[in-house]
Amino acid sequence: MLEQITATRYVAPLREGGSLPGVLEADDLGTYVVKFRGAGQGRRVLVAEIVCAELARRLGFATPELKVIDLDPQLGAREPDEEIQDLLAASAGLNLAIDFLPGALGFDPLGWEPDAGFASRVLWFDALIHNVDRSWRNPNLLVWHGGVWLIDHGAALWFHHNWPTADPRRRFDGRDHVLGPYATELARADAELAGRVTRELLEEVTALVPDEWLDGEPGFDGAAAVRLAYVEHLLARAAGPRDWLPGPAEVSPAPRREGGTIGGFWRAGRGEAG
Repeated sequence: MLEQITATRYVAPLREGGSLPGVLEADDLGTYVVKFRGAGQGRRVLVAEIVCAELARRLGFATPELKVIDLDPQLGAREPDEEIQDLLAASAGLNLAIDFLPGALGFDPLGWEPDAGFASRVLWFDALIHNVDRSWRNPNLLVWHGGVWLIDHGAALWFHHNWPTADPRRRFDGRDHVLGPYATELARADAELAGRVTRELLEEVTALVPDEWLDGEPGFDGAAAVRLAYVEHLLARAAGPRDWLPGPAEVSPAPRREGGTIGGFWRAGRGEAG
């Protein structure tokens, strides 16, 4: 399992998130964005966050450090918002802490032009994990300390909301992907990444999920069986045939940059200012 810490102070809600995550401080003196098990989207979102972010990290992408945070609901007793009080009360126990990146900027495709190799690797990865939430409206990418960081994978692995219909060969729709127009090296990304998604790697990342977030899953006999299902699904997807990858005609066109030249484009994945 991930390193476990204890929440010491509820700082503020992040109301732009649909599940009402919050900023909390912990006993390791760190500050974290916390996603709560008691949120309406449920514990599967936390499972997806761990599996996908930790898989991304091992494939070479920058992602904020994750920890499991123990929450005493009394931390929210003085919070005037009843919705937040109810959320914290429903989230007693283990929740997901995501390292807070102070000063990070949201990725804007109108301000930073991604490198083709980086864009292709991200699109390949999102196609692998069925991530439908890296769009023009919500890129879920941050620019921080000279790099582009991948965040918010809770909407990925959406097949686990209905396991009987899970299909490892389901095609990925890249028409709304924020990096789709720049992902012109998908074949190279596929050759680079597919072979690295091994059974051992998938077993490693799924082992980081707390048992209590997997126990009780309908149709499975305990946490180990659920972990195995994630491993088998993603392994089958990576091993091929990988006809789930979108083709050139299945991505959106690049955004128009109106009003003249925009200086200082960020070469995503290289950390170079142009």
